[in-house]
Amino acid sequence: MKKRTRNDMRLVRHRRLRKTLSGTGERPRLAVFRSLSHMYAQIIDDTRGHTLAAASTLEKEIRTGIDGSDGFEAARTVGRIIAARALEKGITQVLFDRGGHMYHGKVKALADAAREAGLKF
Repeated sequence: MKKRTRNDMRLVRHRRLRKTLSGTGERPRLAVFRSLSHMYAQIIDDTRGHTLAAASTLEKEIRTGIDGSDGFEAARTVGRIIAARALEKGITQVLFDRGGHMYHGKVKALADAAREAGLKF
C-alpha cells in the first residue's frame, strides 16, 4: 500500500474545502498557495473564472523589499500587497481559501497582514 505524501494530504483537504467554498463577484475568494520557496495569493471570482488580483514573492517589487522569499516577512508583504490591490478594485470582503494548508505560520501571517490592510474575512 502506498503511503500518501504530505502534499497528497494537502490536496485532499483542499478539495474538501472547495466543495463548499466558492467566490462570487460580491465576495471573491482569496486563495493562498505556499510552496517551499514562495508564497502566492490570488483573488478569484469563481462564477466568471477570473483572477481579479494577484501577488507573489516572485514579483520584483516584493523581492527587493525582503530578505529571502520564504519567511514570515515575505508572507506579510504579500498579504499587504494583495489587500492593497483588492481595495484599488473596490473589493473589501473576501472568502479565505487556505488551499489545504494549516492555518498557522506563514499562511496566518499573510491573512493577518491582509486584514490589517483593510480586507474583511
